[in-house]
Amino acid sequence: MHVHKGGMGMVYSPVKDMDQIFDTLPEEVKKSYTRYKRVSDVLTKNPEPLVGQTHKKVIWTKNKAKLYHYQPAKQKTNKVPILMIYALINKPYVLDMTPGSSLIEYLTNKGHDVFLLDWGTPGHEDKNMKLDDFILDYIPRAVKKVLRTAKADEITLLGYCMGGTMTAIFSALHPELPIRNIIFLTSPFDFSDTGLYGHFVDERYFNLDKMVDTLGNIPPETIDFGNKLLKPLVNYIGPYVTLADRVESEPFVNSWLLMQKWVHDGIPFPGEAYRQWIRDFYQQNKLINDELVIGGENVRLKNIKANILNIAGEKDHIATPEQVKPLLDKVSSKNKAFHVMPTGHVSIVVGGTAVKKTYPLIHEWLVKNSK
Repeated sequence: MHVHKGGMGMVYSPVKDMDQIFDTLPEEVKKSYTRYKRVSDVLTKNPEPLVGQTHKKVIWTKNKAKLYHYQPAKQKTNKVPILMIYALINKPYVLDMTPGSSLIEYLTNKGHDVFLLDWGTPGHEDKNMKLDDFILDYIPRAVKKVLRTAKADEITLLGYCMGGTMTAIFSALHPELPIRNIIFLTSPFDFSDTGLYGHFVDERYFNLDKMVDTLGNIPPETIDFGNKLLKPLVNYIGPYVTLADRVESEPFVNSWLLMQKWVHDGIPFPGEAYRQWIRDFYQQNKLINDELVIGGENVRLKNIKANILNIAGEKDHIATPEQVKPLLDKVSSKNKAFHVMPTGHVSIVVGGTAVKKTYPLIHEWLVKNSK
């Protein structure tokens, strides 16, 4: 666009004029502008990153759930297969985020036979599913399928977050199954002190029944909002401040995009399972006190005798080390270990510290306890 000013015949070119102005700016201002433009490009132009790229095939399905077998053609040097059990929140590709930052890729490359139980995305028709359904119906079938597929006599279970809590309940209810090892990653067991979470869902103020009866399934945005409110400035503003500071680092930008994709890629929480999770765990702390009933059976953690590796994140404010550690005082396992990693709830499985510390810890422990 050209603009003629008065009768002087002057032609104004916005682009050319801006370039001239930009050239006269101090270097620090130029750098700030360039950084701002790059941030804008990252947020509006960068393509969505690829996730879950380790080769896999589906070997079993039930309703929305799928059981994956990873790198099935790769030679397995460790005889005890691993079944990973994820939470009912978010998607499990956080365990296989991207090549080079994937627990699943790392373990399969080390010769482990890895399987993953993906719960899928619940629909409105799944609102009446309880924890009982997942723990007593889905997990046992997945375990049997893994043992048959791997032609193995024993199995290792790895539960992440709430998936670990569910794994412990399953193991306690099935002491007859050949569970050799159990690995828990940031899994809460003692809910006597849940910090702000406890205040959010305090039964004196939080009408749990009304929420579940009204919504059916709990929207992922609701779960995400609750998680972020634990540290609102860090969770809402922090990621963008950090992006602005480190936007010139391409590896950081890639990691940032991956994490933002996963954080905002939530799934609905089946209503009845959510009702149990909040009431029986956060409000009444039944599991650690041997009061939890699943499928008509009392859950006693002392029935667990498998080798246990229990891992917590030092900076984890979702499942604090104080919530994770008490499991070891309840189980009957003779071989049990507790490790606190210098990470948060998610960085325990994704990122540099996970690759350098968490992955080798799990691999070395498995090799030692799977002979």
